[in-house]
Amino acid sequence: MACCDQPGLMPFEQGLDKILATVTPCIETETVPLQLALNRVLAEPVSAKAQVPSCDNSAMDGYALRLADLTPGIALPVQARALAGHPVLEALKPGHCIRIMTGAAMPQGCDTVVMQENAEVTEAGVLFSKAPPLGDNVRRAGENVTERQVVGQPGQVLSAIDLGLLATVGVSEVLVVRKARVALFSTGDELRQPGEPLNYGDLYDSNRVAIHALLKRLGVEILDLGVIADDPDAIRNAFKRGDQECDFVITSGGVSVGEADYTRDILTEMGDIDFWKLAIKPGKPLAFGRLEHSYFLGLPGNPVSSLVTLHLLGSQALRQFMGIGHQPLKRLTAISLEALKKSPGRMDFQRGVWRQEDGEITVSSTASNQGSHVFSSLQNANCYIALEQDRGPVKAGESVTLWLFDELMK
Repeated sequence: MACCDQPGLMPFEQGLDKILATVTPCIETETVPLQLALNRVLAEPVSAKAQVPSCDNSAMDGYALRLADLTPGIALPVQARALAGHPVLEALKPGHCIRIMTGAAMPQGCDTVVMQENAEVTEAGVLFSKAPPLGDNVRRAGENVTERQVVGQPGQVLSAIDLGLLATVGVSEVLVVRKARVALFSTGDELRQPGEPLNYGDLYDSNRVAIHALLKRLGVEILDLGVIADDPDAIRNAFKRGDQECDFVITSGGVSVGEADYTRDILTEMGDIDFWKLAIKPGKPLAFGRLEHSYFLGLPGNPVSSLVTLHLLGSQALRQFMGIGHQPLKRLTAISLEALKKSPGRMDFQRGVWRQEDGEITVSSTASNQGSHVFSSLQNANCYIALEQDRGPVKAGESVTLWLFDELMK
């Protein structure tokens, strides 16, 4: 029986498609100044309010002149001095030149700039060794950006470079999609915070720390509800608060199919939640659906499974809500430097390190133990070795497909 024919086992792409089809992009917007717009998502096209450069200006320190006046070996007297921010407003006199600095506006009547290295200052004026091409060293008005040119598109995540460009064209504020709000909590009487002593059978709550960090990279607002005790009322109250205040509620653990768990029971009461067994490794158990006011994402409990499913699936749900849309990871084909364990039945996202030397792309595993509990297998990784669902063991020297880590996992 093929993997996809097994009851309840869902291929990765089908699960992703279901998530993307369920999540509706947020339509709420707000206007923010550029200083607060880093990593925000544009909600409308942005057009330049001014051309760049705003006027013809010099690309070099040198002398602005009318090329027709230049004769090598004959001095031209200096009429004035033009600096950036201090233009010469009077027109160029025939047979003269103007000392000009980089970025200064071209004076009226000048059509060329001779760089100072090709000029010699004498008592009679400035001598030029040779005549440059017409228009040499002149930046033309609007050659970079024209007025009303579109410089930003809806769904664009604003980078530092984008903000610099927007400032250059006179944009002071932008309309962006409201930040997604995410409620996050863990459940379990056995969980302790890092730094606290562990009793026999206790665990540190590492999942919430890693999830919180990845969510911060996505630029969402986080309501961290901490660790909720294994108590039905406490869990129900946490879900109610998250649902009332946030767009997403994210938890890890307690969603395995068939598991007797308060979380699963309460979710069934409160919303329309699907409990899936995904045909992926790590990360088979996943819960996704709608509460009354929010989306719910229940991640697996094992630490690697939790972070990998959030990265591959949960981040796409959030990007869909934020108006960015699906952002698949970049993929490459590589040669595996070692044998990889793999059984047919689930798509396997093993953690690897890829390199390129002499034009050849190779990959090696970060750990011989790729278990979903071995968090150290992620530490030095820069990619997933994405082994196809029906594929068996990989021999050293075989080709494999890589899914490269994006900024969320770096």
